[in-house]
Amino acid sequence: MAPAGGALRFRLHPGDAPRRIARATRPFARAFLCTSVVLLGCRHQPEAAQGQSSHSLQVWSSSFADGAPIPPRNTCDGANLSPALQWSAPPAGTKSIAIVVHDPDALVDFTHWMVFNIPPRIESLPEGASERAGLPHGSAEGLNDFGQFGYAGPCPPSGMHHYIFRVYALDAPLNLPPGANRKQVQSGIGGHVLAEGQTTGTYLHAKP
Repeated sequence: MAPAGGALRFRLHPGDAPRRIARATRPFARAFLCTSVVLLGCRHQPEAAQGQSSHSLQVWSSSFADGAPIPPRNTCDGANLSPALQWSAPPAGTKSIAIVVHDPDALVDFTHWMVFNIPPRIESLPEGASERAGLPHGSAEGLNDFGQFGYAGPCPPSGMHHYIFRVYALDAPLNLPPGANRKQVQSGIGGHVLAEGQTTGTYLHAKP
């Protein structure tokens, strides 16, 4: 116990002074460190944010490589087919799969495709699944930001754009009708994500 004046006194023996000093001063060092961290505006961060998934899905496409250009056939310069999309097996407890494809480089974050209520046993969609009614039974598509059902491929007026294909494994189906908008789909996804992952394609609109 410290004396009434609050000062620390150490009764040291040769050879163990460093160890005793470190042990006795450790609480004060911690307090100083925590105070410094708070003053700098830093706080302890949890390992995962509330509602954030702790698992990840591997997502890829046989139509394009991650970070590589999306072929013209999957854009408005070609047949505008939805690309093939594959993902790893979702975790136990998955009840549905949802996909959101968007372009964050547009003036307003632009939605190109949304599919939800894909059965959890499904781990891929073939190229053209949206246009050829090739979606698994029970799946539904939302409205893209062109105001259309299904997939609408890259069609930027200029510049390089990135298209994020994000896949979510959910612990429940989405209680939404076909044609739901991005806000409704994202709201439905919130709080139900067991795992997620993404792959990204790029596109530079062909000059006339």
